Amino acid sequence: MVIRRGGRQDVRFLRDMLHHAYYWRERNPGEEPGPVSRYVKGWGRPGDTALIAVEGAFPVGAGWYRLFRRDQPGYGFVDEETPELAIAVVPSRRGRGLGEALLNALCDRARSEGYRALSLSVERDNNALVSYYTGHGFERVAEDGSDSVTMRREL
Repeated sequence: MVIRRGGRQDVRFLRDMLHHAYYWRERNPGEEPGPVSRYVKGWGRPGDTALIAVEGAFPVGAGWYRLFRRDQPGYGFVDEETPELAIAVVPSRRGRGLGEALLNALCDRARSEGYRALSLSVERDNNALVSYYTGHGFERVAEDGSDSVTMRREL
């Protein structure tokens, strides 16, 4: 497995991975733009960073972060200086450490770019994922009225 830097050429794959990461927010991923399209729409803004996990010349996972504005926040918005993270691995490759490799690489990248923290959103009743992120240094910072938890990790 190789992790490479993602770019505009990867937007279609990021969009596919977005639906794996956020399917619980959008039951019909074919309908665009949809509320989660904000995570890839207009990709290439300052602060947009993506990493792609590749096995045998095929992309099998992606992790990325993006800055949001207070007036157009993401689901895991903390503030305008904290990028929000998303990670997804194709179902057939889950459980092999790809997500963890992407998470570690993204945290290293964000730190090297001068960010002080990363945030994300997790479905409240996804105890396994909440525990996973807690074990990787993320702390709960907010719970909205619906069913998600916002978590933040200091870098």
